[in-house]
Amino acid sequence: MENSTGKMVGALLVGAAIGGIIGMLFAPDKGSETRKRLLAKGGDLTDTLKNKFNGFMEDSEDAYDNVKQKVKDTVDNVQKSAENVSKAYNKA
Repeated sequence: MENSTGKMVGALLVGAAIGGIIGMLFAPDKGSETRKRLLAKGGDLTDTLKNKFNGFMEDSEDAYDNVKQKVKDTVDNVQKSAENVSKAYNKA
């Protein structure tokens, strides 16, 4: 669910940036003003994409750590169960 929401937000950001760029290209401003606006919008888009990527990486690291801990806990539980079975079998 979060992945599809992230993709949708990313697509909206890219669409808005493209629309803004196209709008500026057809605006009746001087070329130098248009270039300044494009550079500013490009910088904003770059910052937004960097933030989204960093958030994605943090979420991925958290998910990896959670899975790693669950696997470790499961292995520990299986080892304890095996030891308990072995002790019970040796007593019998």
